[in-house]
Amino acid sequence: MQNLQWYPGHMAKTRRMIEENLGNIDVVVEILDARIPFSGRNPNFDDMLRTKPRFAVLNKYDLADPAVTDRWIGLYAKQGIKVIPISCATGMGINKIAPAAKVLIADKLQSAKEKGMNRSVKIMMVGIPNVGKSTLINRLSGRASAKTGDRPGVTRTKQWIRLKDGLELIDTPGILPPKFDNQRTAVNLAYTGAIRDEIMEIELLAYSLLEYLRDNYPSRLCERYKLPEISDLAGHEILELIGKKRGCVISGGEIDTERAANILLDELRGSKLGRITLEKPEDFI
Repeated sequence: MQNLQWYPGHMAKTRRMIEENLGNIDVVVEILDARIPFSGRNPNFDDMLRTKPRFAVLNKYDLADPAVTDRWIGLYAKQGIKVIPISCATGMGINKIAPAAKVLIADKLQSAKEKGMNRSVKIMMVGIPNVGKSTLINRLSGRASAKTGDRPGVTRTKQWIRLKDGLELIDTPGILPPKFDNQRTAVNLAYTGAIRDEIMEIELLAYSLLEYLRDNYPSRLCERYKLPEISDLAGHEILELIGKKRGCVISGGEIDTERAANILLDELRGSKLGRITLEKPEDFI
């Protein structure tokens, strides 16, 4: 797998945007993908957000392995990080976000109330690309207030959105760190579509994904693609089998492994392989 080191210009601009608007914000909500709770955290947020009150939501809970998600929530709790599991697709957990934000600035709200003021709570949404920030805002607002899409980079400018219950939200574009210290992080981001497929070698990506699934979710893989025993097979061998099963055959009987790789990644992202988490907390302790 090739090393990835880059920092698109719009992400540098987003970092400046976040830092410039922090003074107007009460609470930061960091949105994570429940399938990659570690790789999906931008480590630069700690410096950028400084001491601003914040908590995290694990979006796409309905796509992740629930048992592994519970372990991640427990690990973050030990680190003092409050995490709320949510699903923008089903609406699960969305109603917990506003109360959690108000708890963090309860003293300021009480002070305003004693002065006869109806103070709003200003929330900034941050996260990596393609994690569901805009979809979450649309859920919270009950209307299509923010642009959404299934690819990274849909939101390119900040958007202030007024909600009911005295909340105001600012949506910011997804932002990745300027480099990945751990190459596994880059690969996990690519699996979920946070990094554009065009900058990755899709077949190499599929090989590494298949070896992870072979070791952690073999039954899901075999059931989906009607595969035989795969425990002794390498990733490229499993991809060849999938290509045969899905009719990805070109002239001379050769397998079109690029097409098979695209099928695999599309089906992972669409949860057709079942509820799968791509990293376990035990690997990061």
